[in-house]
Amino acid sequence: MHLASCGILVSRIPPVQGSVTNHTFARRTFFNIAAPFVNKRKEYSERRIIGYSMQEMYEVVAVVEDYKLFVPWCKKSDIISKRSGYCKAHLEIGFPPVVEKYTSVVTLVRPHLVKASCTDGKLFNHLETVWRFSPGIPGYPRTCTLDFSVSFEFRSLLHSQLATLFFDEVVKQMVAAFERRACKLYGPETSIPRELMFHEIHHT
Repeated sequence: MHLASCGILVSRIPPVQGSVTNHTFARRTFFNIAAPFVNKRKEYSERRIIGYSMQEMYEVVAVVEDYKLFVPWCKKSDIISKRSGYCKAHLEIGFPPVVEKYTSVVTLVRPHLVKASCTDGKLFNHLETVWRFSPGIPGYPRTCTLDFSVSFEFRSLLHSQLATLFFDEVVKQMVAAFERRACKLYGPETSIPRELMFHEIHHT
């Protein structure tokens, strides 16, 4: 059985006598592979020093209505309601052939925190992203420590499989997109000596 279009490759099973036996064996093989991914929540977090100030990075992440301009696969990002420290946005995210429309509730604490939670997605049981900004390197005022985390859990088995295969790469591209946006708005980042930099990544 080959599922190459999904990035999943299940090796061919040598013919077994009897068509019914072969069919049952192949089916069991596929579901044995798929079983560990059922309702498995994926989590990714990273901490790093970045050459932009807390305020600059906060402004990039907090302006949710601009996401459609630079975040990969984000087709729409419209603010539904907004008040001090809070906003609600309608987002549409698509990685063909999958398109998800959902409402995101965003908590804002300038310039320290942007936390977004999905409230009504059809694809997700759970989706949450958290950006935290704290002081960077002493003596380098235009730096900050960035703590980013994302966790989600798909409702369907197929989407859980796809997430397992592509999750890390998708997240890395998202984080890189926010860095490029900061560069576009505020210019090149502060040059940081290599010995003072760090970058930690954790995922499950």
